[in-house]
Amino acid sequence: MGTVPTLSYSSVRTYLECPLRWKYLYLERLPEAPRGYFSFGRTVHSVLEELLRPYLRPTARRTEGLTQRTLEHFGDYRAEPPEPIRPEELLELYERRWIPDGYESPEEERRYRELGRTLLLRYHQEVVRQPPTPVAIEAHLEAKWEGVPVHGYVDRIDLTPAGGLEVVDYKTSRGLTVQDALTSDQLALYQVLVEHNFPNPVEGLALIDLRGGIHLASPPRPTQALAALRVSVGEVSDGIRDEEYAPTPGRACARCEFRDRCPEFKEVPAADRERLAVLVDRFVDLRDSEQNLERELRSAALALHEVAERLGLHRIPGERGVAVRRRERAARSGAKAAEPAASMPRPIGRWYWEIEAAARASSPRRTDRRKATAVGPSEGSAS
Repeated sequence: MGTVPTLSYSSVRTYLECPLRWKYLYLERLPEAPRGYFSFGRTVHSVLEELLRPYLRPTARRTEGLTQRTLEHFGDYRAEPPEPIRPEELLELYERRWIPDGYESPEEERRYRELGRTLLLRYHQEVVRQPPTPVAIEAHLEAKWEGVPVHGYVDRIDLTPAGGLEVVDYKTSRGLTVQDALTSDQLALYQVLVEHNFPNPVEGLALIDLRGGIHLASPPRPTQALAALRVSVGEVSDGIRDEEYAPTPGRACARCEFRDRCPEFKEVPAADRERLAVLVDRFVDLRDSEQNLERELRSAALALHEVAERLGLHRIPGERGVAVRRRERAARSGAKAAEPAASMPRPIGRWYWEIEAAARASSPRRTDRRKATAVGPSEGSAS
């Protein structure tokens, strides 16, 4: 049995996408290939953390179920609005924090760099125009969710006018809509973490679309929506505990850095190729023969069934054996009906055929009557 680590949204998503990739990243700790859009996102988040820090105000936190600190402990923490970072300071910070890893070309890096300047300056204007009220920035929160340890880094938690909390997540991707905020499992997990760590109620969730300059708001997830996410988290936890790390081929495979390790894509060693190719071809031939035999077997069983129906027979002897027609047992008291043996043809209606050795054709009829009684009396033309 494996040990289940503290799960984040990213690790849950990775396991659901491909358990083997999860094993490589989170168990074997293999390095993930750098990608430009990840580097860009981390750079922007880092700068936004500093942009919002002057507005940060403390609030209560829970420790082992107890509330620790309240706003009253701090009184009027700031008599005047904070002095925001100047635009030129913001851009200087952006250049210092820039992460150059993972871009496919200097041109791609240049485009992202320019995009970042545009996004940050525009959001700086929004912050100055309407100052936020964050009680936490880049907060690392942990909780046990019905026994499963979970954690996450929440971009921002704002205090609402009513004294509740809004959970905020920045996004640098394009094309976001309100539907993304309404259905984001990442926001849902952050809601769970905030509810476990703060006494204030979560009143809202939001994605901040930095490219579109839009605040995409959503109400907090209801209990039934959180329950669906809890099922997914539980399935991931169970899979890790049971050490289930099978690969799941899909669209993500094209960009996976572990293709050379994955059994779905590893090449057969040159020394074994010829021998294994012969074995595979033999397997294909046998599978084709099996399918052809199954069709012929079904056809012969149907022909025997039609004759048995017309003549009122249950036993038809041949030189190599006796075909005996049986009726499937009806289920009693909710029990599942008995299945015919794997070697028998599939049932025709409620009937199936089994074969007795040819020597049994001359055995006493007493044995035959006993076997017939075991499946019930003959019903003539029933089918």
